[in-house]
Amino acid sequence: MTVTNCLAAAATTALTSTAAFSLCLTAGTAAATPSSGVTAQILGQVTIAGKDYILRQITIAPGGTTGWHFHDGTLYALITGGTLSHYKSDCSVDGIYNAGGTLVEPSGPGHVHIGNNSATTPLVLQVVYVNPAGSPLSEDAAAPSCELPK
Repeated sequence: MTVTNCLAAAATTALTSTAAFSLCLTAGTAAATPSSGVTAQILGQVTIAGKDYILRQITIAPGGTTGWHFHDGTLYALITGGTLSHYKSDCSVDGIYNAGGTLVEPSGPGHVHIGNNSATTPLVLQVVYVNPAGSPLSEDAAAPSCELPK
């Protein structure tokens, strides 16, 4: 539905103007890509000088993905099992990381990325997030218009 059609439909219903406006914006927004096969556990957290330091273990099942996202702060990861395939928002590979490898993900919406486990064994990461206090661990992002390499 186009924004124009959405606004016209809202005008003919009993929706309040705020609700109608919200529905129209939602209808025109690209959907975020969901993660699949991902489990995680926070192992420790402390806030110092306005920054959250969070240690988290993330496991991605074979064939699983993080979905497209970015972080409000910097992320530091150690791959402790499996292989991580990491892609930038132009769908180019910016790294294949095996057990023992490390990764730094910079902050901000200019650094949208996705992580996949295309191997047959679970991928396990130990991750330290350094975020502005109270920020979410990640922000969902719409899938780019490119295709990931096979």
